[in-house]
Amino acid sequence: MQIKIQTNFPAVARQLENLRKDIAEKAVASALNKTVALAKTAMSREIRGEFNINASTVNQSLKVQRASASKGKFQLSAALSSISRPGRRSLNLGRFSPRKTRKGVTFKVKRSGPRQLIPGSFLINGNKTLMIREGKTRLPIKALQTIDVAQMFNTKRINAKVVQLIEARFPALFANDVRFFTAKFNATR
Repeated sequence: MQIKIQTNFPAVARQLENLRKDIAEKAVASALNKTVALAKTAMSREIRGEFNINASTVNQSLKVQRASASKGKFQLSAALSSISRPGRRSLNLGRFSPRKTRKGVTFKVKRSGPRQLIPGSFLINGNKTLMIREGKTRLPIKALQTIDVAQMFNTKRINAKVVQLIEARFPALFANDVRFFTAKFNATR
């Protein structure tokens, strides 16, 4: 899952035409990196606001690809994406504040939703993994899974808020970086 925003930002485009190429590319790369860092924080906050999951779990899954501008080699794109671990496309329900009861284990996936009970379920691995028996006998058992951070990342409500933040903050960050790199260039002359 990845957020891609392609917009021309008319005010930014006009500023780019008036700048030296090296200053413009450094300013764009710096502004993109700052914007993506803000987007990662906002994405983590929005996911944790809707789902009952801790910050470390979310932040492990969010990956930032930084833009760069150095010595004639420019990569003027930055990306925020959510990665799933190889072979895993879901999280165990034990990550969503499990509580043991006499009937089984309760958990809460959504912050605004109710706690849910799975009768006969139990926790293993230091209360981190929620399991259930598949039959009447002791074995086999299976892990109980739900959506992963990558699917939380792709929720339309969450994406829309983060895209709105990016579109609002990038022009101001770019203008600030243009002033910084122009002042730095003028100081070296």
